[in-house]
Amino acid sequence: MLFEPVPVLDHGFIRVVDYMGDDEAIVQAARVSYGRGSKRRRRDRGLIRYLMRHWHTTPFEMCEIKLHVKLPIFVARQWIRHRTASVNEYSARYSVLDHEFYVPERDRLQAQSTLNSQGSGDVLNDDEAQRVLDLLTTDAGQAYEHYEEMLNLDAEGATLDSDRQGLARELARMNLSLNFYTQWYWKIDLFNLLHFVWLRADPHAQYEIRAYADVLLDVIRRWVPLTYDAFMDYRMNAASISGPGLAVLRRMLNGEAVDQESSGLAPAEWRELMKLLNSES
Repeated sequence: MLFEPVPVLDHGFIRVVDYMGDDEAIVQAARVSYGRGSKRRRRDRGLIRYLMRHWHTTPFEMCEIKLHVKLPIFVARQWIRHRTASVNEYSARYSVLDHEFYVPERDRLQAQSTLNSQGSGDVLNDDEAQRVLDLLTTDAGQAYEHYEEMLNLDAEGATLDSDRQGLARELARMNLSLNFYTQWYWKIDLFNLLHFVWLRADPHAQYEIRAYADVLLDVIRRWVPLTYDAFMDYRMNAASISGPGLAVLRRMLNGEAVDQESSGLAPAEWRELMKLLNSES
């Protein structure tokens, strides 16, 4: 995968620039041993699964990866909240941003959720969706046109008016909207990458950052396949149950009929538990 951009959204990508370590580096660190091939692959797999199951993190930190990512600014603002990486971002103080901005596909234009203040609801109807697309395209196009005018540059980067100085890049950039693309180099260890993907590839995460997380999940699969399998089994496709929830589950396994009122759980936690158990109760 090295140096091959994997497309994300309409103009974005993820490109693996460099990496250090692999599944073997993880088991070597866990055994504090050196030398290659000292254990059979089956035993390596078992050890990695043990480490993942019990969330022993430091052996996974022995692996690192460096990525070149192109992403909309509003996605970058979510992404940067993961503070366990080294980041160097394209600077619009020194360079002119490209005329590229993100416009969602029509079926991604959703209304605000009535149940979740951080989530989306139903897809907009055709007329409203088209109006939103027109506004996004028009506003971003006009913002970039004014950006170039303030810089005194044309589309090819040549000076528009030799009698004007043009505004400094560090100020002209403030006119651009959050759907314009930025780029950065992002270096992170494997454990913290797994944590990022666990949060951002979740179905409840915003679609745009989830699209990047899905690509990163495939990067992990190709880079450290034994770790990927364990991660899918013990994190992505697993679930956490609270102490009271576990007590309810034990009562059910013992044949006791339990409903929300007798469970001692709050209604929201009861619904979550029943959904997890795929129960209609």
